Amino acid sequence: MATTEARAGAAPAALGAATMCGALMTTFAERPETVALRTPDDAVRMTYAELRERIRDVAAGLAALGVQRGDAVGLMMVNRPEFHVVDAAAMLLGAVPFSLYNTSPPEQIGFVMGDAGNRVVVCERRFEPVVRAARERGAKALEQVVVLEELDELVARGDPGFDVEAEARAVKPNDLLTLIYTSGTTGPPKGVQVTHANMLAELRGVHAAVPVRSGGRQLSYLPSAHIADRWASHYSALMTYGATVTPVAELAQVIPVAAQVRPTVFGGVPRVWEKLQAALQAGGVEPRPELGPKVRQQLGFEQVEWFVTGAAPTPIEVLEFFGALGIEICEVWGMSETTCIATTVRPGATRPGSVGTPIDGVEVRLDEDGELLVRGGTVMAGYRNRPDLTAEAIDADGWLHTGDIARIDEDGYVWIVDRKKELIINAAGKNMSPANIEMQLKSGPLIGQACVIGDRRPYNVALLVLDPETGLDPSDPGVVARVEEEVKAANARLSRVEQIKRFALLDAEWLPGGDELTPTMKLKRRPIADKYAARIEELYG
Repeated sequence: MATTEARAGAAPAALGAATMCGALMTTFAERPETVALRTPDDAVRMTYAELRERIRDVAAGLAALGVQRGDAVGLMMVNRPEFHVVDAAAMLLGAVPFSLYNTSPPEQIGFVMGDAGNRVVVCERRFEPVVRAARERGAKALEQVVVLEELDELVARGDPGFDVEAEARAVKPNDLLTLIYTSGTTGPPKGVQVTHANMLAELRGVHAAVPVRSGGRQLSYLPSAHIADRWASHYSALMTYGATVTPVAELAQVIPVAAQVRPTVFGGVPRVWEKLQAALQAGGVEPRPELGPKVRQQLGFEQVEWFVTGAAPTPIEVLEFFGALGIEICEVWGMSETTCIATTVRPGATRPGSVGTPIDGVEVRLDEDGELLVRGGTVMAGYRNRPDLTAEAIDADGWLHTGDIARIDEDGYVWIVDRKKELIINAAGKNMSPANIEMQLKSGPLIGQACVIGDRRPYNVALLVLDPETGLDPSDPGVVARVEEEVKAANARLSRVEQIKRFALLDAEWLPGGDELTPTMKLKRRPIADKYAARIEELYG
């Protein structure tokens, strides 16, 4: 594991900028010969000097379409170098680029673009039909659909003498940087407005907490519509630290590409770590310190300075497994509304189960009912077009009401208990965390997804889905018996009132962006309850 001295890095000069435009310009000047963006096969390999020219050309093309300061610009593409180019080009114009989830139906895309009010969208050809269909479903302002495969035609429309630097210098700290549309687990997506000042507060606070070195190598594989990837790979790695970013379009390729890239920072949602643990154990790897160097070398992790996990609770067993191999995973907590990370465990000071302490510039406290409140420069500018929801979320003293129930220990470490509106209160009045129960159910190798039901019910039941990588048949009695053993093992780690009394093993696959999961793999509890209402009633029959 890297020592603290080796891990620590001086603050990049880009952090002294007033806007993300200034940060990117600083990084351009410092690292012209460093590779900025590349594809895993090196078909694309672009230095920061080349990136600067390409961004300038695309910005000129967007300006020729009439894009100017304050205009929203939609993006719809997989993780690829062009996302960073087009997004940065719009940003330097003072526009507000935002991404659309690739799995969203026309109705939701129409709603989001209608809310954003963008006249221009840049998308891959494969997404063009759904974008055009969205025009009739709420995206009334949409005028121009730029197909990414024809980006050179956009560039050709631009003025060769266009002064993008002058446009960038006109951008102010409180101007909007991007919109992050929430995944919509309980209702229509809300547009979180993130300013340049918000993102710089985030970058400065995270660097003070975990001062990684400039340069380095990172992967980009989470959806760019999610705050995590925008912060980690786009604004942080590319624009601030001058790292080499390798976009990975398919989740299954993340670990193989990591072995090639040898990243210096690596993060994953809990399911990524759970699947990696299962793969290692299937290969005979035991959590023994003497095996750590070999395993880290095999995975391409030997130069990682900061291992990160977030978005959902990570099972303690997973953290302990990797910790024994010298892979110290730091849990973080944050929201789109806090411009990503608000608290983090610092390397060398882990407390499995805790999400750490606040980053610099962020305050936290608990409300009377245990809800976690956050205040600081990273708190969003509000929800787009929804002053009513903004007023509900941010009180008169500037505290953001996060909706998470938490506790804070005597050392200031934050422990997330559950979502405020997702607590199960059974028929006897007992409060329980479905997320905690689900985490226990998914700790075995077979159960890939679990949704616990029990609110206002006499006992808890669960809808279970096999991990698709097992290749097993959920109707096979032998498989059902093995799943039942995993449920029993989970129940042994739960209090009696929390235990699962009955379960249904569904013959289905829950996919990100589908009926049951958001694009970032959070449960859509209300849609699940509606879709599987008959099965749930059978479990209580």
